[in-house]
This record gives sequence, C-alpha cells and structure tokens, in this order.
Amino acid sequence: MREILDFLIANGYLVLFAWVFAEQVGLPIPAIPILLGAGVLTGLGHMNAAWAVLGSVVACLAADLLWYGMGRRRGAKVLNWLCRISLEPDSCVRRAEDIFARYGPRTLLVTKFVPGLNIASTPMAGVVRMNLGRFLLFDSLGALLWVLVYGVLGFIFRRQVEDLAAYIAHVGHFLFLLLPVAIGAYIYLRFRQRKAFLKELEVARITADELKGMLDRGEDVFIVDLRHPLDFLPQPYTIGDALRITPAELEQRHQEIPRDRDIVLYCT
Repeated sequence: MREILDFLIANGYLVLFAWVFAEQVGLPIPAIPILLGAGVLTGLGHMNAAWAVLGSVVACLAADLLWYGMGRRRGAKVLNWLCRISLEPDSCVRRAEDIFARYGPRTLLVTKFVPGLNIASTPMAGVVRMNLGRFLLFDSLGALLWVLVYGVLGFIFRRQVEDLAAYIAHVGHFLFLLLPVAIGAYIYLRFRQRKAFLKELEVARITADELKGMLDRGEDVFIVDLRHPLDFLPQPYTIGDALRITPAELEQRHQEIPRDRDIVLYCT
C-alpha cells in the first residue's frame, strides 16, 4: 500500500483516472486499492476530493460507454465473446441477464460491487437497447456510489492504512512475491476447471449444421429453446416449432418435453 500511496502522490489524478479506466474496461487490475489510496491521500491533504471523485467517475463512464456501444452495435455477439474470455461465463453473464430482467436500469447502481457482473452488465444494457440517457443516469449514479464507498473508507481509516503501509514496507518483499503466485494459482485452477467442464459438454454437443442436417432428413427431433428472455430480444425467432422455456421453468414445465424422441437443447 505504501508504494500505491507514493505512486499516487507523485502522479496524482492522471494515474487515478487511467487505473480506474483500465479496470472498468476489463483489464485484471483491481481499482479498489487505488480508490482507498485516493481516500487516504484526500484525508492527508495530498489530493482534492472533488477532483478525485470526478476523475474516477468519468473514467468509469468512459469505459462503460465503450462496452455499451459494443453491446448496442454487436448485440449478443459481445456476450458470446465475454463467455469465451471469462473464467466464469456461466455465472457472470447469466447473473447479469437475470438481474437485468428483474430490476432493469437499477441494476447499474450495484453491479460495480459484484466481481464479474460489472463487465457483463454494461454491454447487456446496449444489447437490450436501453435508452442512452437512462444508461448514463443510472451508470453515473452507480459509479459515483462505488467511488464514494471506497474513497470514504480510505478517508475514514487513513491512519490505519498508514500503519498497514508501514508494516507492509517492513515485511513487504515476501508479501509482494506471494501475492502474484496466489493470483496465478487461482487463475490456473479456474482455467483447469473450466476446461474440464467444457470437455464434459463436448460429448453431448452438436453443431448448427448437424441439427439442420437432421431436420432436412426429417428426423424426429424435439427442440427446446432455453435462451434467456434478454437473449431472445435481439434475435426474436426460433428454430422451427421449438419449445421456448427458461432453465428456471424446467421443473414446472418438464412435462411439455416428450420422452420418446431425441431432445436438442438450444441456448446461448
């Protein structure tokens, strides 16, 4: 933490803006320590609170507008791309869809506090064609809340953070070696788990061309469209007479799925 504080003192608001922007655009650079550091420096008189908050919020909006524009222009392809690069696509994208379907624009007020949800929620707003004015309003409020929470925490506990920084400086080299090793091990384990999960799915998957071939040959297959309602909005069509149903409804509507035919599940 001492290094972060010294770095902020030396480079100021530009570093704060660039760091927050990089984290919000998707780089694996945690911005919470820098926000806490900005709060500490504000309390110690090294930074102006208004400029620090304004710079951080503007950085959030700049990054979020990029994702919003990509979602609006590219539609569900952006979410598919997120699925490919994320270590937890099944949770981050699906949670964003579920929360958006339930709360609408208000989702943007809290997504920055939930790891993985932030990067999926902003393109989701573009995919569902949220009005730009509403997006800017709720995203600005969410960014302001996020910046203030961690900035105020740094301001309140500035003395404790100084003590912590002094302690880290005393035993710091060992901790700074251990931290990247721990992060690397976590990413490696998550990657291995994801590969194992996808390998299990491969034996039960067919391609779109294979399904078309089955339909062209007149094979008796029953198609279940499991897409989320938000996925259906940008592409409002089904394959043939597919049964549209959400995964959450399977338990209640399973009797609508025949037991004497091959079943093909279609999802995103």
